[in-house]
Amino acid sequence: MFGKWVGTLISVISISFGALILYSIGNFFFRDLVKSILEKKFEKYIQLFKKNEFFYFLVYRFIGGIPFAIANTIPAIFNVKNKNYFFGTLIGMTPQLFIVVSLGSGVEKIINENSLPPTFFEMLLSKEIYLPIVAFIILLIMGFFLRKIIYSK
Repeated sequence: MFGKWVGTLISVISISFGALILYSIGNFFFRDLVKSILEKKFEKYIQLFKKNEFFYFLVYRFIGGIPFAIANTIPAIFNVKNKNYFFGTLIGMTPQLFIVVSLGSGVEKIINENSLPPTFFEMLLSKEIYLPIVAFIILLIMGFFLRKIIYSK
């Protein structure tokens, strides 16, 4: 609807504010519960977060792979500052959201340009579709290697 760039900007800002609100509510009401359940499992990561909170939170957001609501409340264990939480979410989720918005924009463009509905393979061979899919695969591979590096510490 808004194109790749404006759509990504709107999505990233709104999701970052929404995630910050969910984190603030979860941190206020459920911090003790989350800590009692998960603190022992994340003990070594708590020390990493204390060293460089913004960097590790940025990597945490970039890697992904955790359901969104859970990913927004786990940082309560680390007591992440709101500023670091917002900007870490904003920057860390931008590549993922750009790929999703680009894919949606590409599908919309293909549908609008064709009078007949395109076949699945015609859509896949379109530059507007296969480039975001290739970028998504590269992002998955990068996330896999980052996860291996972070969890091996």
